[in-house]
Amino acid sequence: MKNLIGAIAIILLINACNNSKTLPIYGERQVVNGKDTVYQTIPAFKFINQYGDSISSKNVDGKIYVADFFFTSCPSICPIMQRNMLKVYDAFKSIDDVKILSYTIDPKYDSVPVLKKYADRLGISGNSWWLLQGKKDSTYELAEKHFLVSVKKDSTVAGGYIHQGYFVLIDKQKRIRGSYDGTNEQQVSQLIEDIKTLKAEPDQAIAK
Repeated sequence: MKNLIGAIAIILLINACNNSKTLPIYGERQVVNGKDTVYQTIPAFKFINQYGDSISSKNVDGKIYVADFFFTSCPSICPIMQRNMLKVYDAFKSIDDVKILSYTIDPKYDSVPVLKKYADRLGISGNSWWLLQGKKDSTYELAEKHFLVSVKKDSTVAGGYIHQGYFVLIDKQKRIRGSYDGTNEQQVSQLIEDIKTLKAEPDQAIAK
């Protein structure tokens, strides 16, 4: 009987391990030495946040974070995106290893004081959600080449810019683990659940 109980326990443990959920890894990949897969990662960056502090890729070392691209005078999708991002903020603002990085695509207008006023209007504080301003060329390259989000200036549309409203989930190894329509409440809810799933992955729990 004891042997039977032990065998059942082992089977249940194996099944639990096999059923554990992990998120896919997105972006380009290459095989090194015929066996090791190297995935696309977010490169080093340096911006200024709404407090006037310098924020670089080092500030998110060992962190899971969500990135998006916006501008404060956006008359179309940005208000919806930021309202939905508040749900992510509220879910994880007390969790140190989860951050939100929102990059402005209109750095000429979106100065530090403008970003701070925007943050205050949203009701965000502390260091769990940074609104970031940097050089326009660097921001656009980061968006399109690395976060896989399309952005461009277009004087024919209201606001003067066109951009996709994706929320991009990045793991502690700086790899893309998900992309979600920030204007879609169901997808944002899925993002929140996926962050929880990602946090539970063994290599995320031990990464520094």
